[in-house]
Amino acid sequence: MNLPHDAAAQRAAFAKALRVRAAEPDDSEAMAALMNLPGVRPGTLSHGYRTGEAVRAWLATQKADSMMIVAEYEGQIVGQSELRAYDGRRSHCGSIGISVHDAYHGRGVGSLLLAGLLDAADNAFGLRRVELQVFANNTRALALYRKFGFVVEARARGDAILDGALHDVLHMARLVEAPVFAPPVVTDGPQAP
Repeated sequence: MNLPHDAAAQRAAFAKALRVRAAEPDDSEAMAALMNLPGVRPGTLSHGYRTGEAVRAWLATQKADSMMIVAEYEGQIVGQSELRAYDGRRSHCGSIGISVHDAYHGRGVGSLLLAGLLDAADNAFGLRRVELQVFANNTRALALYRKFGFVVEARARGDAILDGALHDVLHMARLVEAPVFAPPVVTDGPQAP
């Protein structure tokens, strides 16, 4: 990407000012407003039009097998994302979802959120497979996911309704090796049997 010096400096300053943190119940109204934006709603597979109360209830259901993070810029939530791990025979798998504020597309918010989710998936949850679904015509999202190693595994024809028409949805996943086994820590004290 060859940006003029000023544009590159502006992007770097913006990225430096972004803050990623855990979502909190007090974020409910701002997260609902973000999910209701005209550029966010058609990019997700949900119906949109969330209420603050519904988002608060969603946040309240977060368990140890999931995490929700937000990106904040100058006190405003400009992105939100979720990682949800599965259980049973799929305990090595999880799924993600991301939404970025209309005014902040193409400024690195999605990359920052996705990097945070994948860091947690790899280094805290120990997940080997992370999957997602995305509209086949969402080129911006597809580029982001591919940048982070996601590949298309399947195309579901006519899988979701958007603007009154059936659209194809791509099922994508990212696979990584199992976490390495750390060597034992050597201490100076007596060793346990």
